Amino acid sequence: MDEQRSSTVTIQVGDAQLPADLMLPAQPSGVVLFAHGSGSSRHSPRNVAVARTLNGRGLGTVLVDLLSPIEDEVDARTAELRFDIGLLASRLAGIVDWLAVERPAGDVPIGLFGASTGAAAALVAAASRADRVGAVVSRGGRPDLAGDALAQVRTPTLLLVGGLDEEVITLNKRALAELGEVGELRVVPGATHLFEEPGTLEQVADEAGTWFTTHLS
Repeated sequence: MDEQRSSTVTIQVGDAQLPADLMLPAQPSGVVLFAHGSGSSRHSPRNVAVARTLNGRGLGTVLVDLLSPIEDEVDARTAELRFDIGLLASRLAGIVDWLAVERPAGDVPIGLFGASTGAAAALVAAASRADRVGAVVSRGGRPDLAGDALAQVRTPTLLLVGGLDEEVITLNKRALAELGEVGELRVVPGATHLFEEPGTLEQVADEAGTWFTTHLS
């Protein structure tokens, strides 16, 4: 296997300094930026596991905290920022711009992987950066929280939902109608919201890997 380079960097977005973990294969075919869900962080074991699968497919990954350390302390007490989709989406869009300009992975296509509320932020960012974002994957996402931006998404978007996560399936079906022909919904049998059941997260990672390698090529 090609040697992979890992590094931790600080990305400046507006007034915020955001820590991020980069994992880059020797010659990445694309790079995927992760947006974690509410109350999680760039160290989310589920997102780390998916990122490793994407690395194995030749894709670079960026796992980032969308709140600064100070904001994270505030949010841990108040939970007021984790649902601020506008703020999170603007941070994601800023990191997309950083990837496009600074090119730590080279001049490669950019994808977004969002979990839970992070999926809404990813979709809003994709709508605002249609020229730079080539694919989106949502895991157990809340695309409904993207609001009016959903109908503006022009990026191929895969919605992955657990088969036992009935409320979120309903929300994703509604979002799919808004996304139109760019969207696709796939249900992972036997999975709950966090995909903790044996084999279900591996299926998510495999589906995401295929989606990104297909649409970022």
